[in-house]
Amino acid sequence: MRMNQRQLFRVVSLSLLLCAANVRPAEAQTQETEQGVFTLQSAIQFAAKNYPAVRAALERVNAARAGVSLARTNYLPRADMLWQTNRATDNNITGLLLPQPVVPSISGPVSASPSGNAGWGSAAGLLVSWEAVDFGERHAQVEEAQSAEEQASAEQSVTQLDVEVAAAQAFLNLAAAKETAKATAANVHRREVFDMVVRRLAASQLRPGADASRADAELAAARIELIQAQEEEASARAEFAELLGIAGSEVHIQADSLLQLPGARSPIAPAYNANPLAVAQRARIAQVQAEEHVLGRSYFPHLYLQSAFSGRGSGFNPDGTLAGGTQGLGLDRSNWAVGLTATFPLMEFASLHAQKQIAAAGERQQAALYDQTIQELTGQWQQAQAAWRASIDVAQNTPVELAAARDTEKQFAARYKAGLGTISDVAESQSLLVRAQTEDVLARLGVWRSLLGLAQIQGHLGPFLKTLDETPKGAN
Repeated sequence: MRMNQRQLFRVVSLSLLLCAANVRPAEAQTQETEQGVFTLQSAIQFAAKNYPAVRAALERVNAARAGVSLARTNYLPRADMLWQTNRATDNNITGLLLPQPVVPSISGPVSASPSGNAGWGSAAGLLVSWEAVDFGERHAQVEEAQSAEEQASAEQSVTQLDVEVAAAQAFLNLAAAKETAKATAANVHRREVFDMVVRRLAASQLRPGADASRADAELAAARIELIQAQEEEASARAEFAELLGIAGSEVHIQADSLLQLPGARSPIAPAYNANPLAVAQRARIAQVQAEEHVLGRSYFPHLYLQSAFSGRGSGFNPDGTLAGGTQGLGLDRSNWAVGLTATFPLMEFASLHAQKQIAAAGERQQAALYDQTIQELTGQWQQAQAAWRASIDVAQNTPVELAAARDTEKQFAARYKAGLGTISDVAESQSLLVRAQTEDVLARLGVWRSLLGLAQIQGHLGPFLKTLDETPKGAN
């Protein structure tokens, strides 16, 4: 059976429309984000990239990485250059002077008598020094810097997870506030319609005037509840924008998927030692161990290979008489030297021993904190599982409550219009209905909230986002 051109055009058009509806390019998601409209997935990604705490943690990682490069520079030779020009007297004297940084040293013969003559002096030099042997201390310092980098990276993962979870929770809070305001607005509309019915019946003297006053009071109370719900929604929206790192901006959400219950799936018990909190704590232990290793390599000799090139000029003659003029501004004598220098911190044994004891105590402390972290994660997982099971049970019962509340409200409204019921019955049924509507929405969001808690203890939001992607969109 052949299709005519019109039928072919319709098929092609329908296919293009379906592709446009099902395929969502990255450009479209970016455009939505730029317009301030976020899905839960895009909100998590946006917060992980833009929230200041995450950017600060990344810079700490960069600083720690630069620290590794700095530690490696200790392997390089050191070269110091000097040039000096001065004009001074030459009143030298025999005697000992203890090492100090104040009185300048004088070379040359001892003056027979003090003199006020001053001459030029100059000096230039180059000292190259390279630590040839250190018995592993520099390598230990590099490892310590690498441990600091690993610790900063682990703490950055903790920060990123915290920000992602906080953004997701703020999204769920905003969705709950938005749906609560929607249910409260629907309640106001129902009470407005019922208020008009009561007024007509009271005007026709089919109902007492007190019923009209009661209906007005119930309507006013519903409007107050709506104002409060709208205030909570605005507050939740501001908090959501803040956690995205764009406080003060107008933001909106698309939460249709969260109004569906996720597929029943038993959560997989996590590997607690893979949680970023545990990884960060292990990194702290490794950092302390690296410090201990550096201290352990500190009480060893250090061997330096040194080479010096220098020159001196003086405005005084070898016999101590003043040469005068510009003598001394140039370099009259030059020297070179090559040698080995060995140093050993002989009296630092007690100090290093105390520092090792401090580091060992710090390691035991961090190990205990790691055990505490594992205990806390284990307990939190048990609590999160209980919350997840309870949220599923609640979400399965709220539709029954909502259906019954709707039937009750309709029946009492009909009985009142027929003169068989009281306005109190209608008011209570309307309150029951708005509470059931709110509880039904919050119960569905509560299931997602409990899944988010499970994912946080698992250490990443992958399972949570996968479940969200597999959930069909559209409100119940």
